[in-house]
Amino acid sequence: MATSAQRKPIRWHIGVLLAPAILIYTVIMLLPVFDSLRMSLYGKGPDGAPVFVGLANYTTLLTDSYWQGPFWNALWNNVVFFIIHMLVQNPIGILLAALLSLGKLPGREFYRTALFLPTMLSFVIVGFVWKLILSPAWGVSKTLLGSVGLGSWFAPWLGQPDTALITLALISVWQFIGLPMMLIYAAMIAIPDELMEAASCDGVTGINQFFKIKLPLIWPSIGVVSILTFVGNFNAFDLIYVSQGALAGPNFSTDILGTLLYRTFFGNQLQAGDPFMGATIAGAMFLIILCGVCVYLYGVQRRLAYYQM
Repeated sequence: MATSAQRKPIRWHIGVLLAPAILIYTVIMLLPVFDSLRMSLYGKGPDGAPVFVGLANYTTLLTDSYWQGPFWNALWNNVVFFIIHMLVQNPIGILLAALLSLGKLPGREFYRTALFLPTMLSFVIVGFVWKLILSPAWGVSKTLLGSVGLGSWFAPWLGQPDTALITLALISVWQFIGLPMMLIYAAMIAIPDELMEAASCDGVTGINQFFKIKLPLIWPSIGVVSILTFVGNFNAFDLIYVSQGALAGPNFSTDILGTLLYRTFFGNQLQAGDPFMGATIAGAMFLIILCGVCVYLYGVQRRLAYYQM
């Protein structure tokens, strides 16, 4: 059996080997971010060559009449997209995790797999299939609603500006509800059985046991789920692009920062591409996400660590 003195050189050699790999990986990950931020500080000169303009692009994005309307519209849609996920996806994920953690639930493995399966599907498949299902012309949603007496509720939800964004957010919730469910489920099954047995002996059972014992113990996992939801939603692009196209119709009602960035950087039938303003929108997205992560790390996470102590 190896002694601690023999194991120490092994750990040291592993650290020496991993350090360069981690450094290279970090540089590869951060280089595109810094290059995008650098590009956002340049503009196109009279001869078409890049010219350093400092923060002028950000000022233009926030104040110019041509840019501020689309930017604030996309940002607000992103906020709505995120709020729907927080109010629908995460609470349902916690509820499903609580149900799956019940020891006497029959078919638990099947339900867990079935609920997580949509998460592994491609955005292209999800967007295309749901657009077919909800289509007024050939979709099956109207027939399915009619079979349960709710046919009058059917409407072209993806074709109406008032409902398109909410519909896409709920589709995204359907696809990714397995992630918070599995993370919270893993936290719940990690709670020691002895603690639950002691709570039962003290008369804390059923739903009271969840709110008084389990919920305080899984708050750190709920915090992780919340920040992952925030980052994922403010990086969203694929589902809306597949379902509504680069113009994020109808009438830009589903436009978010990701589609605005794509349309600005690469151009479309309404405008020519502007890489510098596209990089500016990417920089704004980065700063928004960075602020959200900092609020979580220095606000929520520190409070949770203090609470656990």
